[in-house]
Amino acid sequence: MGVTDPAGPVMDRDEVDRALARLGAEHEAIETSLLALQDHAGRRLLEGAELTGTTRERWAAADASITLLWAYFDAYTDALRSAREIRARRRWSSREDLVELTELLRGESVTVAGSATATANAPTLLSAAGRLSERFSLAALVDRMNELYATSLDMVVTADAVWSALPARIDLLAAELQRTRKLAHSVGVRPGEHPAGDDLERITRTLTRLREDVVSDPLTFWVPTQGSSAPGGGRPDTTVYDREARALEEVRREIDAVLTVRQDAEARLIKLRDVLSRADRTLAEARTARGEVLAKIAATEVPVVSGPPTVLQEQLATAAEYRRQAQWHRLSPLLESLEQKAEDELLRARESLTAVTAPLAVRAELRGRLDAYKAKVARHGLAEDPFLIERYDAARRMLWSAPCDLRVAEQAVLRYQQATAEALGAPRVPRVPQQGGPEDRRGE
Repeated sequence: MGVTDPAGPVMDRDEVDRALARLGAEHEAIETSLLALQDHAGRRLLEGAELTGTTRERWAAADASITLLWAYFDAYTDALRSAREIRARRRWSSREDLVELTELLRGESVTVAGSATATANAPTLLSAAGRLSERFSLAALVDRMNELYATSLDMVVTADAVWSALPARIDLLAAELQRTRKLAHSVGVRPGEHPAGDDLERITRTLTRLREDVVSDPLTFWVPTQGSSAPGGGRPDTTVYDREARALEEVRREIDAVLTVRQDAEARLIKLRDVLSRADRTLAEARTARGEVLAKIAATEVPVVSGPPTVLQEQLATAAEYRRQAQWHRLSPLLESLEQKAEDELLRARESLTAVTAPLAVRAELRGRLDAYKAKVARHGLAEDPFLIERYDAARRMLWSAPCDLRVAEQAVLRYQQATAEALGAPRVPRVPQQGGPEDRRGE
């Protein structure tokens, strides 16, 4: 839509012809714009929708503006027609015709009557309260139409952009939600029985309310672009939609986990039984080893081995019952918890076995050390040394007797090491701190 030249002195014939040509082009552009606005899909939707809130208020003002726009355009058309008729009276316009044309084309020659409805809905359109008409120059009238057209188009384009973007996306998400609800129901994920079922109900209510709000009040879901003067400058506000889409994705992952449980529940239960069985066998081995340690090792604190926890077997039986009853939503978290507890129980059983058999490991290490020094002595040709034989036999009797006193046996092995070192000419092996024993008086 164009803008006319400001008023000036009396126009000559050429100026009049140029002004009429320009006004004719403006008239055609204005008419095209108004017809496009009239046929805009957003405007037709606004006319037929049951609006609420901000959109209802702004559409009332925009609708009045569009009505007034057509009134302004009709007045503009009449003024242009009158000017063309005056110019067409004669080929060479007289002075009186030029004065009349100048007044018509540049002066405030256009009177527009405003209806009471338009004035009530759009009070800023008429500058003076109580006035039912206004006078404009053609340039001012075009400026006013430009202003009304821009505000009306912005409102229509904004509403149409929201309606084009959000309802369709909400419908797609709602369809996905319905598929998810059916799948959830098939695996026992229902409201009141599983958190994911409650989430599905909440998402359903939120999407239903969101669609109603978007349809009735689309302007509240619009984020304008700062500094943009173009009609419809901005984007739809998808905050609520995005949040619910993420929530539905989390529910889908939860249901996928339940489906996975349904598919491999038997294999996981078999593995759980195997892990718990290994833990029980390890504890049984630890209890047997404890009896052996108490019989073979003297003066040793051997930790007590506890029995297998019955609560895990009870939970395993519960899990098997859930599987038989197809209660997959309850089986899923129980299996995850049981798998971790079973691994912890197997680790505890292994640690108990290690702790119980520690004295036997110490005795085996002392036996190995004793034999290693005996072999060393033999390599150096001292195998027949009576003193070394005596020390070796004393240590061996202690290590191979039952019950074995590890503290005394270790001292005997240490004395054999010291005797071996002296026999080979090596520095004397230091005595282990806090381990008393008879002193070596061989040289006395």
